[in-house]
Amino acid sequence: VQLQASGGGLAQPGGSLRLSCVVSGFTRTRYVIGWFRQAPGKEREGLSCISADHGGTYYAPAVRDRFTISRDNAKNTVYLQMNSLKPEDTAVYHCAVGVEGCTHYLIYGQTFDYYGEGTQVTVSS
Repeated sequence: VQLQASGGGLAQPGGSLRLSCVVSGFTRTRYVIGWFRQAPGKEREGLSCISADHGGTYYAPAVRDRFTISRDNAKNTVYLQMNSLKPEDTAVYHCAVGVEGCTHYLIYGQTFDYYGEGTQVTVSS
């Protein structure tokens, strides 16, 4: 299984970025794809998650009103649209795949089954 995240960069406070995650080599039809981030000196933080088959989504309260997750199954790609960015959003963002439901990973803290290299997001003026 390979996951390739991209789309990070430098954004100003209040700005937007869209991250992409291409998933390859995963043969199951029922799985979820999630995004999490990790900033220096901070714990890993789960952000959002989407089901690959039925499209159900979950958001962490910290990003619920600003981030939107979506998927394009034809392209095996999941997106994270991030709006109203804040300096505290600065982190390395990773996408990941899990075989359980989104709540296992974003509420109960279970580690995703597969994840790839992250993409750096820096929010600064």
